[in-house]
Amino acid sequence: LQFTEEKLGQAEKTELDAHFENLLARADCTKNWTEKILRQTEVLLQPNPSARVEEFLYEKLDRKVPSRVTNGELLAQYMTEAANDFGPATPYGKTLIKVGETQRRLGAAERDFIHSASINFLTPLRNFLEGDWRTISKERRILQNRRLDLDACKARLKKAKAAEAKAAAVPDFQETRPRNYVLSASASALWSDEVEKAEHELRLTQTEFDRQAEVTRLLLEGISSTHVNHLRCLHEFVESQTNYYAQCYQYMLDLQKQLGRFSGTFVGNAESTSPPPAATSPPAVAAATLPAVPTIPVVPTIVGVPNTVAESVLNPNEVKPPASGTRKARVLYDYEAADSTELALLADEMITVYSLPGMDPDWLIGERGNQKGKVPVTYLELLS
Repeated sequence: LQFTEEKLGQAEKTELDAHFENLLARADCTKNWTEKILRQTEVLLQPNPSARVEEFLYEKLDRKVPSRVTNGELLAQYMTEAANDFGPATPYGKTLIKVGETQRRLGAAERDFIHSASINFLTPLRNFLEGDWRTISKERRILQNRRLDLDACKARLKKAKAAEAKAAAVPDFQETRPRNYVLSASASALWSDEVEKAEHELRLTQTEFDRQAEVTRLLLEGISSTHVNHLRCLHEFVESQTNYYAQCYQYMLDLQKQLGRFSGTFVGNAESTSPPPAATSPPAVAAATLPAVPTIPVVPTIVGVPNTVAESVLNPNEVKPPASGTRKARVLYDYEAADSTELALLADEMITVYSLPGMDPDWLIGERGNQKGKVPVTYLELLS
């Protein structure tokens, strides 16, 4: 009845103090954003909605979630099987095996990252929503009921006092019929008893309300410690993600070095009529900043006449830079020379590069002072 009358604007409502209202608003904000962050993190770790539903059901049934192969590990399996069919000794087969092994390592790193993020980040957020927040919600509902009881007692006492005052004003001592006075005096006594009962109930409900308000206040003030705990978990999540991406970067860098060293073997394969595998092409980020490299037209080979320019590429120390077509380049990553024909690189250093006829398009001649050698294009950012 009290709740309905409040909604209809026919009853007064006890307002909580401003500090308590701020604690309630802060708790609601924490709960709402924790839910959103939790759900989106689950999407980040497991983009497949069907898999997320399956994991949710296993969790609710208190059963162990079955182990699931990551996409990288599945791709590695396919590449390995394809290499066995094509021939593991062929250039394409060797490359598939190398790329597949890297994909397997990437999948394993992803699995470790998901496991670490679930334990160190998702679990604390979920424990807050299913533990502390449920307790807070329960105590808030009890406080709401206590507040309704308190306001109902206040309304009852107000009505009893108004009726008592009215009954006390009815008797007229000059009334010729004393019967009316007797009835009025009896009614006044009844309302006086009603007022006493209402005051007693009001004192009880006020005590219960104050006690429940204190309990709820303590729980709401604990939200600050929840923020501290979630902050620590967030740092652990960032650390796990940083380690994961660092591992992925290192794995791909190692793969790129392996493919860059032997890219000439793939291009020079007499049986191949297609461009080199996509794995030997520059990364997407580097491609966005790589302008076209001016090259000198290739001199066709004439039967019986050796192509001296193409042969000289084998010994970069003896070649001379073309009159035009040289340009500056910034080194993106460290590179370790495989043999004396290659030039070792250090990240962020500046070198001069140019291309010669007959060279593999994935390689350039690089110069640093008196040092000269072949360098892979994928390790460079060519400058205009």
